[in-house]
Amino acid sequence: MSPAAKEILGKIGSWPEEDQEELAELAREIEARRTGVYVLSDDERAAIADARRGAFASDSEVAVFWKRHGIT
Repeated sequence: MSPAAKEILGKIGSWPEEDQEELAELAREIEARRTGVYVLSDDERAAIADARRGAFASDSEVAVFWKRHGIT
């Protein structure tokens, strides 16, 4: 491991959780680029599950929303 990587890894434990999660996401992207395999995060899995359940508005529902708010 490079000295720079060792140094930063030693500091990560003192970071706020959201910063640690951001770093983890960047590391997953680098690993995916290197291996060709991307591992979904729990949030990404949940978003896909929502999409499969049809948790999004239909095109007609969106059109009604925009019309109701005067944006057409």
